[in-house]
Amino acid sequence: MASRRDLANAIRALSMDAVQQANSGHPGAPMGMADIAEVLWNDYLRHNPADPDWVNRDRFVLSNGHGSMLLYSLLHLSGYDLPIEEIKNFRQLHAKTPGHPEYGYAPGVETTTGPLGQGISNAVGMALAEKVLGAQFNRPGHDIVDHQTYTFMGDGCLMEGISHEVCSLAGTLKLGKLTAFYDDNGISIDGEVDGWFSDDTPARFEAYGWHVIANVDGHDSGAIKAAIDAAHAETSRPTLICCKTIIGFGSPNKQGKEDCHGAALGVDEVALTREALGWTHGPFEIPADHYAGWNGVEKGTAAQTAWADQLEDYRAAHPELASEFERRTRGDLPEDFSANADAYIQECQDKMEKVASRKASQNCLNAYGPMLPELLGGSADLAGSNLTIWSGSKDVSADNADGNYIYYGVREFGMSAMMNGIALHGGFINYGATFLMFMEYARNAVRMAALMKQQSIFVYTHDSIGLGEDGPTHQPVEQLSALRSTPNLHTWRPCDTIESAVSWKSAIERRDGPAALVFSRQGLAPMPRTTQQVANIGRGGYVLKDCAAPQAILIATGSEVELAVNAADELAGQGIQVRVVSMPCAEIFSAQDADYRDSVLTPTIRARVAVEALHADYWYKFVGLDGRVVGMRTFGESAPGDQLMKEFGFTVDNVVANVIEAIG
Repeated sequence: MASRRDLANAIRALSMDAVQQANSGHPGAPMGMADIAEVLWNDYLRHNPADPDWVNRDRFVLSNGHGSMLLYSLLHLSGYDLPIEEIKNFRQLHAKTPGHPEYGYAPGVETTTGPLGQGISNAVGMALAEKVLGAQFNRPGHDIVDHQTYTFMGDGCLMEGISHEVCSLAGTLKLGKLTAFYDDNGISIDGEVDGWFSDDTPARFEAYGWHVIANVDGHDSGAIKAAIDAAHAETSRPTLICCKTIIGFGSPNKQGKEDCHGAALGVDEVALTREALGWTHGPFEIPADHYAGWNGVEKGTAAQTAWADQLEDYRAAHPELASEFERRTRGDLPEDFSANADAYIQECQDKMEKVASRKASQNCLNAYGPMLPELLGGSADLAGSNLTIWSGSKDVSADNADGNYIYYGVREFGMSAMMNGIALHGGFINYGATFLMFMEYARNAVRMAALMKQQSIFVYTHDSIGLGEDGPTHQPVEQLSALRSTPNLHTWRPCDTIESAVSWKSAIERRDGPAALVFSRQGLAPMPRTTQQVANIGRGGYVLKDCAAPQAILIATGSEVELAVNAADELAGQGIQVRVVSMPCAEIFSAQDADYRDSVLTPTIRARVAVEALHADYWYKFVGLDGRVVGMRTFGESAPGDQLMKEFGFTVDNVVANVIEAIG
């Protein structure tokens, strides 16, 4: 039987071999953390390689994602469907083993990591999801939601500001089933970190309210095991285990140095490392007894079977709850959601209310919320401004997680990355809100949601210079262009209550990516529509106001749709026929078939003017180089919103002038 060190050395060997063959990668972290991983995965981690999606599995997140070969080695060795050929194919095109762990490539990869700090943030979100889901479904004697979240992280994760945001909140919310392992090796790519990272990390986490286990020898399996036992014994606080390790452990000439952080060891050093570790096997060669020592299929299947029996007992005692639990963890919507949502959309059209779209958004939550027990909302402060609390909202707190609303505090980036963790965990449809301007703090997490195809719903209010007196620091200009340029993100900017209701329905029903819902502070006039026009909103862009023989097309979104309609009326009075197109979601419109797109933006009508109180440049893809854009080309100013609209040219007269100029 292979020893613990032998089993850990299998990770070291695979990691250095794969990086050497690719001639790129990061061997240092996998080699340094191999002993910790061996203890955790073989003695504690509840998972089933035969069913990577088992609902009640423990979650493992490699936050220092550059050490990806650690994770790939663990998955391969423990029996996941990740054959040795994929290990050999590390970092190659279309491999299941890309340079950083990518969700959806290899089974067992719980999240995409690479941007440092986001893995620990995802893990906090997963741990919070476990706590809330358990509070909602567990009953005395029936803990069907009961699993741990583990994460590995390095000093880079801790230097990133997002780690402060989420770890502070994790302590406040008492996420007792979260255990983080800090790989304290003192090395980053630039060398010894003492010159730029001198924090007292244990004291920092104690201040957050964490249980801290300091000075653990990360190469002593007994010490690691004792630390994990102590972490599990503390159920009211998350635990940080600070592990002293040697980066590149086993490499005679490069261990403990930055030389092994982000580059292959080299052929000669790999040979020397084999000798130093007593590893007598060839490249990518793992002995049968090592595979036997690692294989987790039998133990994982037994654990899942035992849990399935628990679920059956739960079903007998609480049949309705069991049915709801299974629906939610499958990700299925209630059967009648779509029809009920459509009825609400029509109700909005019939009422024709003039309200700010942020208020329209809250009305949507009041309508859809009772239909969706899986709805889990929140805001990075500003809940009273972005109107994300609805009539059925119930706070999630440290001592009572049986709620559906999270006060994230002023943590836009942390909130957004935690939302991705909640989405990855499953069982919820989650949304989180801030002002549109402050998506800047969170942009990378929004990008990660799109990259991972996760259903995070980002709610952004106060959407333009119409915000007014708070001035240009709070007035978004270029942010919507950034959102729209993000692949796989649907960005909605609705013009009234009806489009707001459609945007929420679309975001809720979408299962393969995130949505950004962008709402106004100021009141927006409702637009009259036919039944067909209401149906066409869901296609992202549609003809809102037409004429017999249009000479020009006006394209607008959000608060500027009313302006475009008024300008079209003025032009009609001058004998100029203009079509008005509302385009609340340009990405969905662009994905429609060519016939539909051409029916809205008729190719022969070259006189086109886009109107939006945000950055102008985005719209040239729709108006063409010979078209016009009434938009922003500078930052805003501090003044009442109506004055700013006039100051920056968002007037009927200016839109009319641009249309006439476009017609020529």
